[in-house]
Amino acid sequence: MNKGVLMVNLGSPDSTDPKDVKKYLGEFLMDERVIDVPYAARALLVKGIILNTRPKKSAEAYSKIWWDEGSPLIVLTQRLQKKVQEHTKLPVEIAMRYGSLSIKEGLQKLHDQGVDEVMLLPLYPHYAMATTETITVLAEELRAEFFPKMKITDVKPFYKDADYIKVLGDSIAESLEGVDYEHVLFSYHGVPERHIRKSDVTKVHCKIDGSCCMSESAAHEFCYRHQCYETTRMVGEYLGWEPLKFSTSFQSRLGFDPWLQPYTDRTIERMGKEGFKKMAIATPAFVSDCLETLEEIAMEGEEIFHEAGGKDFHTIPCINDRDDWAALIAKWANEWALVESGKAIA
Repeated sequence: MNKGVLMVNLGSPDSTDPKDVKKYLGEFLMDERVIDVPYAARALLVKGIILNTRPKKSAEAYSKIWWDEGSPLIVLTQRLQKKVQEHTKLPVEIAMRYGSLSIKEGLQKLHDQGVDEVMLLPLYPHYAMATTETITVLAEELRAEFFPKMKITDVKPFYKDADYIKVLGDSIAESLEGVDYEHVLFSYHGVPERHIRKSDVTKVHCKIDGSCCMSESAAHEFCYRHQCYETTRMVGEYLGWEPLKFSTSFQSRLGFDPWLQPYTDRTIERMGKEGFKKMAIATPAFVSDCLETLEEIAMEGEEIFHEAGGKDFHTIPCINDRDDWAALIAKWANEWALVESGKAIA
């Protein structure tokens, strides 16, 4: 079988025009794994309310972080693709879950190169219904309908992979060189608490009270909260930090249902009010800098900190297209192909 790699990221509007943003938000928010309520209620919320109010504001936010080359997330993913390709003979393509560069297009590009076995890599370290699951489910649906002879192997969440922790830890350490800080906050994208309970394969383990994530359970394989805290712990351990020097929070929330806490914006505000003057913040849920990191954290987060009495606010970049990150992805791909075929291809 001929093998290839498809790396899948979140996606982005085609431009900062409100019409393009509205189209993108519509596709994103109508995903049943993002807003997991019955279709009628989801359509009423998204098409009846959100898409009539949010696109203009979101377009303004995108305008603040947009690059000359285009969407930062798209550009960074394309750069990563080129670097990964330098380390492997396997064809490497990219796709986005929402917007342009669709998963179907990515699979088609590999198919046109004679690929009939694909290593599918969701560019998310942690499992979540709204990230890894929606990618793998859609990819399988597309494979069955359009590429029935193709085989797809999903890369499992790599949140605690030792090599990944080293890449992430080294990137954080390098960003903090010469930076005076009192605390490092690890901010992960938020999800509704109900997503955690839905993903609990045991149906009884997840209490979301701070205790269940620390006790061994089969639920951890699909528990986003546990996986985020584990990444934070492992990076802190790798860097030799004292436990009180770093902590975990969750950003971005929508609607009125409870989301994972503590909330990042309130944590930043609290730290400023408690007298912290110098803080740094990392966003490990994202491998590529995007609206949530460049605007929500680097801009809005800094403003919150300053208004609460803080002074120095340092945003740590995502791992983006780092050479060691690209080399690690290629290593995974080459090892996968070696195991599958019984011969080296690098």
